Amino acid sequence: MISHYQSNLENFLHWANNTPNKLYLRQPVGNQYIDYSYSAAATEVKKVAQFIQKNSKNGSKNVGILSKNSAHWMMADLAIAAAGGISVPFYATLTKDQLHQVLVHSECQILIVGKLDHWDKIKEGIPATTLLIHTPESSEKTGIQWADILANTEEIQQLPKPKPSDVATIVYTSGTTGMPKGVMITYGGIEAGINMAREIALLDLPNARFISYLPLCHIAERNFVEFAATAAGGTIHFVENLDTFAKNLASARPTHFLAVPRIWAKFQEGILQKIGSQKKLNLLLSIPVVKTFVQKKIQKGLGLDEAKLTVTGAAPISEELLTWFQKLGIFIQEAYGMTENMGLNAVMPRDQIKLGAVGRIHPDCETRIDSETQEIQMRAPYNTTGYFKEPKLTEELFTEDGWLRTGDQGKLTADRFISITGRVKDNFKTAKGHYVAPAPIENRLNTHEFIEQVCVVGVNLPQPIVLVVLTALAKSKEIAEVQEAFQALLNEVNPMLKNYEHLKKVVIVQEDWTIENECLTPTMKIKRPSIEKKYQANFELWYTNEASIIHE
Repeated sequence: MISHYQSNLENFLHWANNTPNKLYLRQPVGNQYIDYSYSAAATEVKKVAQFIQKNSKNGSKNVGILSKNSAHWMMADLAIAAAGGISVPFYATLTKDQLHQVLVHSECQILIVGKLDHWDKIKEGIPATTLLIHTPESSEKTGIQWADILANTEEIQQLPKPKPSDVATIVYTSGTTGMPKGVMITYGGIEAGINMAREIALLDLPNARFISYLPLCHIAERNFVEFAATAAGGTIHFVENLDTFAKNLASARPTHFLAVPRIWAKFQEGILQKIGSQKKLNLLLSIPVVKTFVQKKIQKGLGLDEAKLTVTGAAPISEELLTWFQKLGIFIQEAYGMTENMGLNAVMPRDQIKLGAVGRIHPDCETRIDSETQEIQMRAPYNTTGYFKEPKLTEELFTEDGWLRTGDQGKLTADRFISITGRVKDNFKTAKGHYVAPAPIENRLNTHEFIEQVCVVGVNLPQPIVLVVLTALAKSKEIAEVQEAFQALLNEVNPMLKNYEHLKKVVIVQEDWTIENECLTPTMKIKRPSIEKKYQANFELWYTNEASIIHE
């Protein structure tokens, strides 16, 4: 056990020295695994670090990682730290132009390339001056290969001793509102965050197991999986691909599991498909002798029968979905935060889950609500120092007295539970002059079994309208049944809203919103500006249409 956590690299080296043979990384390949003990990973980390240090030029410390999650992603990040560099991870789903934009902005002279689906399409976006290192999962077999570095390089001897104020990593935001911003996170910030979360995150649990499948360049996965597992001396399992997700999860049986709301909704869908109907599940759970058996069977089927911490974050989750899983004995804890505060603003206590709130404020985190805008503002020792090369944006991020502006609107109770009521910038003004907060309305609609994705819009319209993407279930139904269901939904939801928030129309759009068509961020959040721009030309036409439910 480590008495006080230090940097991610130091925590890793502690376990490499004290539990050298313990399994650190498990990479599935087909029906087999490539396993890395802490000491085996340390050997690779130190050799790649030596290569990075020798090939860094002009004083540049920024080294990029472009890969899906894998054991080599983790080792690359540690190697960059061991070389005295600053790691800059990029989303594996970026287009050629997006990659070029962030690579140039970040000033990365070295880029570690790993497991990707579309290398041939994006490699032209990499500046010719960038030195590329290819891990064994990279489809590119020319140029500098990780395996060759291991064969021809000695281990680095002199490890860096960074100051707490030194930047450890630059994390680019997923860009919900435009150009991604490079959030600078310091060594001191990571250390403060991981120590603060020690008890909440159950980091002293023996034989802690984590599974990594959400993008590692997102702060939630980086914190919850890489930093937490490494501090705990745990084992990190990976997912080979989307098709093997269920198998890999069942094999890992993690003690710690993080999923975005959309994944929890997919789990629910899969469980109901197997059982047959909600009515049948309700019946099974109503019989005392059967209930425990059914709960355990479902938990084991998911691979969550040994999970001690199940967390959701990155997007709103409905109270109905949380309650549904509680009936299965799965108590999902919401976490609330943003890249700029390392995702550490609040977490829901396991033994005190309050529906309607997103968690209780962390111990080392001061939080207040601005009286004028209702914006949540916070101060903590792990807050970012600002945006890389963006002094104006950095200045706008903080209030005059040094509190970080989250951009979220919320309410805070006396016992430090916080709830989100909207986004300051998402709110739009209708033609009648009223401001509408779309997020709470979307949360109400999102629970419907026919709605896969939803976006409430209405700039300069008399009343808001809602755009929806149908679930697979809805797509299998007759149009008349879907229209009837949505009319019933409007009749149910509108009376709960203020008059100026009443939804005038439901518009069923034909094209799913994806990362590829730039309607979703890499973390599966809707990109509101992109969606509005895509459909804006039709808003007035839809609004004046006589029908309440419209097919695009």
